[in-house]
Amino acid sequence: MIKIPIKVLLVDDEKDFVEMLGLRLKEIGERINMVHSGKDCLNTLSKTNIDVVVLDIKMPGMDGIETLKEIKKRYPLIEVILLTGHGSTETAVAGMKLGAYDYLLKPANFEELLEKLEGARNRKDEQEERIRKAEAKLLIRRTGSI
Repeated sequence: MIKIPIKVLLVDDEKDFVEMLGLRLKEIGERINMVHSGKDCLNTLSKTNIDVVVLDIKMPGMDGIETLKEIKKRYPLIEVILLTGHGSTETAVAGMKLGAYDYLLKPANFEELLEKLEGARNRKDEQEERIRKAEAKLLIRRTGSI
């Protein structure tokens, strides 16, 4: 069976954490981009096709919640998994209400992260498929082929 890589953007101001996690995900075949701020995240999303953003909540400057709001405003189909410390679980839940797919507590369990990445990518794929089918129905109606 051929594995289709998930295109992941890791966003965290802890550079060592991002690089280690990125290396582990690359080893299993995922396509990884890494940045260290919300502003760089939005800049990367404007240039790169991404399936899932793994986003730290606490970052200097534009924090994760502010970044999430901009991602969902500009790219509503991109799924976001929030990363949070134990003290900010309430913020992570608030982020899910803003459209995040799910959240993980730091330090994240790698197997749990993989499950959430797969689930997030599947949700994105399903939404894109529903949009394609709706557009096809709309096109058929406009052309009178029904």
